[in-house]
Amino acid sequence: MTALAERTTQASSLRIDQDGAYLGALVSGIDLSKPVSEADLAAIQQAHAEYGLLIFHDQKMSSDDLIAFGKRFGSLSVHPFAPNSGVKPELITFRNDENNPPFGTDCWHSDETFRLAPPMGTMLRATDVPSYGGDTMFASMAAAWEGLSDRMQHFISGLEAWHDFKVFKPLFGETAEGRRQMRDYEEQYPPALHPIVTKHPVTGRHVIFVNPQFTMRVKGMDEGESTALLTQLYDLVKVPEYQYRVRWQNNTLIFWDNRSTQHYAVHDYFPKRRFMDRVTISGTHPLPAFDAAEQKVVRNKKARKPEKFFNDFGGHGVGKG
Repeated sequence: MTALAERTTQASSLRIDQDGAYLGALVSGIDLSKPVSEADLAAIQQAHAEYGLLIFHDQKMSSDDLIAFGKRFGSLSVHPFAPNSGVKPELITFRNDENNPPFGTDCWHSDETFRLAPPMGTMLRATDVPSYGGDTMFASMAAAWEGLSDRMQHFISGLEAWHDFKVFKPLFGETAEGRRQMRDYEEQYPPALHPIVTKHPVTGRHVIFVNPQFTMRVKGMDEGESTALLTQLYDLVKVPEYQYRVRWQNNTLIFWDNRSTQHYAVHDYFPKRRFMDRVTISGTHPLPAFDAAEQKVVRNKKARKPEKFFNDFGGHGVGKG
């Protein structure tokens, strides 16, 4: 048992026990359908940052209970593309079965990094899931950073990358109206620039903050170099030592730290039913772990252009035709 778990048991029945080498802890001795004390809430907040992923089993609670618990950690955001209940837009409702196969979640990602201020954390609760299949995998991106060589850490320090809601663009279709709607969303959610290495606001640990679902390219870097570097960083989630796998049961609730983890929903259960409820807690702009690199050291030197011409486009411009 960790020191954190020992402290919490002195005042309540709450237990928090580490369950993975790099992330994941089991939380027991608490009923989330009832009000959570301030002491227990503080312990859960600290454990959320420390372990990156908390698992609560046997939580018989309503969607209103889930919303209320989520609001204890901050304001809830409304996902611009995910299915919701309509009446409660902050409640995402995944209702996958033989008539509605899952979409878009079988890719490693941190939630909604296309936002300038991505979510702080996400709660997901199983309401009706198959006896096997449909697991969710997690990877610690703090452990991924710490596992890099000193040379590689130095190389990526200060780099920034652009993020975009590219995975959702097929939802708009190919019609003129669809393209107009997509332009409206592009105005609301322009590409967001985030540090490739962030600093966790609670633990202070460094975190690799790029993911294949939303990250587009490294700012200022040649496309070939950017693609090669991002692919190498994306592949870090595949290291088994950094992973934790949640096997779902009805009434299991998990709460992950979007600032330090990535996740992947395994699509191996169709046509079985997998019903889940989710709320997402709003966050702040990611903190850079290092000062941003100067663009002159990121750009390639193939053309031998002086720095004053870095943003010159050789006479090309919008509306020239």
